[in-house]
Amino acid sequence: MPAPRSAVTAAYTRLTEVFPGLVITELPPQDTPPTDGGWIAAAALAEGGPGLEAFLAWDDAQVLRDYAQKARPDVIASFGLHRYAWPACLLITVPWFLHRRVPRYPVTNVSYDRTHPGLSVGRLAVRPDSFACLPGDPAATLPGARVVADEEALRAEVRAAVAEHIEPVLAGFGPRMRRRGRALWGMATDEVVEGLWYVAHLLGEEDRAMRELELLLPGATRPYIGAASFRELTGPNGEPLHTRDRASCCMFYTLRPEDTCATCPRTCDADRVTKLLTTAG
Repeated sequence: MPAPRSAVTAAYTRLTEVFPGLVITELPPQDTPPTDGGWIAAAALAEGGPGLEAFLAWDDAQVLRDYAQKARPDVIASFGLHRYAWPACLLITVPWFLHRRVPRYPVTNVSYDRTHPGLSVGRLAVRPDSFACLPGDPAATLPGARVVADEEALRAEVRAAVAEHIEPVLAGFGPRMRRRGRALWGMATDEVVEGLWYVAHLLGEEDRAMRELELLLPGATRPYIGAASFRELTGPNGEPLHTRDRASCCMFYTLRPEDTCATCPRTCDADRVTKLLTTAG
């Protein structure tokens, strides 16, 4: 089995095939992630200064344009954090889910552009670092490979890789949000779970993803808060409907109190069933 161009190229290619709203570009090791045009370096978000201010101005303008009202500054920060963290977590969880490879991306190795026309989520540019894999993986001979003992060790690598990238970003956003510490890590937990859950549905592997995520986040894996928390509801005709209980709230209710998502802590099970049936239809 020939080794791919990088350990994660095939995973990112497959991700874009099923979810063309997100494009990931791998950079040569000597290249610096872009910061011109619509690009923002993850390191600039972590710094919490002018770069983050400019990033959040996009969310502020979008809310005013789409909802004809201003949102609280902490709500804007929550929206901005979600819109970055959701695709950023996929950089790590998708290669793990598809090929059992876990890349490491310090914030200095990632840039994000959500302004590119035609892309619902945007573009990520990443510079390879190291990655973890299992014994027997053909990619184990590639530069930067670290072989770990088994599946549980690889799950620990996923948790560590996400934390390495997202913790500085949480620190950058934190002062702009009412929620700190535990609540921010609850949000990170939700991004890990809901991002992969969504992509796995597109891949036709939702059930496997739910099992994998329950093992990844069983509920006692600090700094993450809570478990994957999947559960099953029953529709009016006895059909099973998958949902989960989020560890955090996205704050959208502050704009549209009546329009919460199907996993929102504020949404009762009866309303969840209605929303899930509408989405399925």
